[in-house]
Amino acid sequence: MQRRDFLKKAGLGAAAAAAATLVGAPKARAAKAEITWKMVTTWPPKLPYLQTGVERFAKRVEEMSGGRFKIRVYAAGELVPAMGAFEAVGNGTVEAGSGAAYYWAGKSQAAQWFAAVPFGLNPAGISSWLWGGNGLKLWEEVYAPFNLVPRPLGNTGVQMAGWFNRKIEKIEDFQGLKMRIPGLGGKVLAKAGVTVTLTPGGEIFTNLERGVIDATEWVGPLHDKLLGLHKVAKYYYYPGWHEPGTVLEAFFNKKAYEALPAEFKAIIDVACTETYTWMISGTDAENGAALLELIEKHKVQVLPLPGPVMDKLKVYSKEVLDEITAADPIAKKVHDDFSKFQKQIGTWATVADKACPRR
Repeated sequence: MQRRDFLKKAGLGAAAAAAATLVGAPKARAAKAEITWKMVTTWPPKLPYLQTGVERFAKRVEEMSGGRFKIRVYAAGELVPAMGAFEAVGNGTVEAGSGAAYYWAGKSQAAQWFAAVPFGLNPAGISSWLWGGNGLKLWEEVYAPFNLVPRPLGNTGVQMAGWFNRKIEKIEDFQGLKMRIPGLGGKVLAKAGVTVTLTPGGEIFTNLERGVIDATEWVGPLHDKLLGLHKVAKYYYYPGWHEPGTVLEAFFNKKAYEALPAEFKAIIDVACTETYTWMISGTDAENGAALLELIEKHKVQVLPLPGPVMDKLKVYSKEVLDEITAADPIAKKVHDDFSKFQKQIGTWATVADKACPRR
């Protein structure tokens, strides 16, 4: 399925769901909130789509509840540190949070599969796994021991491979690099000799400028341009083998979520799904314009990773996944289901999409 077609259908589905929820509901009014939550994120203030997507989600919850359910959003560092969101929500300090599931690999290795898997599912595929397969059910199972209820909140699409201050022409060129890269992709590059660090978004530019790191990945052309990474790195590589369709999340304190009336739970689900569609549609559209600007105005060298490098990274990826799943039963359970679904949908895509001629 072409992503364009998928997004069109997903958008219609989200709109229909929202409309169904709102039928018969009172019009938005200046009502006193019955419930007020705090929601913390891992994102810098005003970061387009990521932080503003969370703020949009909160606004939609308030609108659909007629002002009876309000969520106050705090960017990274405003209430808790960026990487403190998971624990703050789990222990009930705040009711809700947002980030990317691979940030919590230290809590659960299995969490990483719900953000992105190297050489894994694209945006259409991972969305299908979450809602059409067992993905969301497994995600809930993984987060349950941490007193959390997860929901997909967005997708930033296929990412870029990253920014580098040396050319990557062979796998040995990764040796000795200090790179900011989270999740399973970071574990893969560690096998190639990279010293991996997990740096919050707000610190990436400064660390790259000062030489604390030699390379970084962030999101894609739009967000990378806004962060100014083209000013402190020479080479911009693709494709985003490590994150072929990155899911962003909302997660809720389980006790607080279960105490909600059924109406408010439904509103949360609809607002999350609507935000997911809005985010992938918007980032895809704006990435195209941003990439052209980086190339034409800023003269950025946009380069493909060579085939032999990609082949070796794929070998390392399998090694990483095999090692994690051999040591972690819940990660193996998630991986087995993910892999089965990838094969299933890949077979269908070959017949239904790849074989179809294009203009």
